[in-house]
Parts: sequence; structure tokens; C-alpha cells
Amino acid sequence: MDLQPHRVEYWLNATPDDPVAFTAQVAAVCTVYQQAPAFAQGGGHVISTDEKTGIQALERAAPTLPMQPGLVERPEYEYLRHGTQCLIANFDVATGTVVAPTIGPSRTEEDFAAHIAQTIATDPEAPWLFIVDQLNIHKSEALVQLVASACGITDDLGEKEKRGTLQSMSTRAAFLSDVSHRIRFMYTPKHTSWLNQIELWFSILVRRLLRRGNFTSVEDLRERILAFIAYFNTTMAKPFKWTYKGRPLTV
Repeated sequence: MDLQPHRVEYWLNATPDDPVAFTAQVAAVCTVYQQAPAFAQGGGHVISTDEKTGIQALERAAPTLPMQPGLVERPEYEYLRHGTQCLIANFDVATGTVVAPTIGPSRTEEDFAAHIAQTIATDPEAPWLFIVDQLNIHKSEALVQLVASACGITDDLGEKEKRGTLQSMSTRAAFLSDVSHRIRFMYTPKHTSWLNQIELWFSILVRRLLRRGNFTSVEDLRERILAFIAYFNTTMAKPFKWTYKGRPLTV
């Protein structure tokens, strides 16, 4: 009687190419989460970063009917589309706050590098560790150039698709994840969005603001998101209690 044939949930049967390397990567990210408070006490920042794309500025075609005894709230079914925005957000693992968000129409290589530059500028001399996924803009030429400049690295970086550090995504990722750099990136394995804490915060944003929001323009959407972030940081922010330590998961 516990069967629910009317319900269905998608899931991804993702088998890593190298299970040993996959387990080591997951464990490394979990270790960073556990060490984030100590890293912060030393003046550093552990930041979980990602993009939430295609956030729609939807305006209801008629006012929402408020809830009444015996009746739930009833939003208007039809809506007007006013465009979309992309949010690039940083979740500070040690404090639970969202810092230096960027909201704009796109998420290009240049957009992401500018976002990281904006984030670093809030504490220019501090160590920074960004946890990101495997998206190509997280391994870009612009990002390598930014990190090299901010860290005072004067080595020849080579040329994109030809030689040196800039040659390929793998060589750029190796440079960006170099533990000797004051600013570095740690990459989550493929198909592990659940491992990146910013995704947990995105779910809060959706539930508290976006799902039932009514936005008259992309400017209104942008202002409401920034206002929610300010409210969240003031009243709700706290570190996630991360208990997972990287042991293999079973389904």
C-alpha cells in the first residue's frame, strides 16, 4: 500500500570513469567544508560559487487572490514575460552569508571572471578558495589571467589552444587549482551538484522568493533578489551543518 504509481522522480545513473579518483575528489571537497572555519580564522575565504541561469521576470496578469478560511492563496494562472536574468552567487561556507552577487543578462567567460574579480576586491589580500563545478567558464583564459595578475605570477602563460598553461581546459584547470596560489579553485566531480553548497542556497531563494514572485521587469527582479540577499544575510544566514564526509553513496 506504500506504492505511489501516480508519482515519478527522475534520477541520474552517473557512473564515474574512475571511481577511486571520484571518491578522492568528493572527500577533498568535504574536507575543505570541515576546515572552512579554521581557514576563515586565518583570514581566508572558502566560497561555494555557481550560476542560476534563466531566472524569469514573470508578472501575473491579474492580482493574486489572498487565502481565506477554507481557501488557499490563488495566484493568477496567466502571466506576462519580461525577460530573464542570470545570478552568479557566492556562499561563504564559514559564515553562511551570500557575498558579492552578480546579476546580469548572461554568464559568459568574461561575466564569470568579472564576478570573481568583484568578489576578490572585497578582501584583496586574503586567501580565496572557490568551489565550482566543471563548467567551461570556470576554466577560462580570462580567469587564468585574472588569478595570475592578482597573485603576482609573471610566468609565461602560453597561448590558448597552442601551448603552455592556456593551451587547454585541463591545463588551465591545473593552474587554477594549484594549491600554492593564494587564489585557487577546487572542482567538484561531474554530476555532483549536490556537493556544492551554493545549490542548497539556490533552493532557499526559489522557495522564499522566486516560486511565488511577481516581477514587473528585469530591473524589479534584480532589485528583489538583491533585497532578499540582504534580508537573508541579516536574519537567516548561518553555515550549513555539513555532515557528509565523502563515503560512497548507495541508491
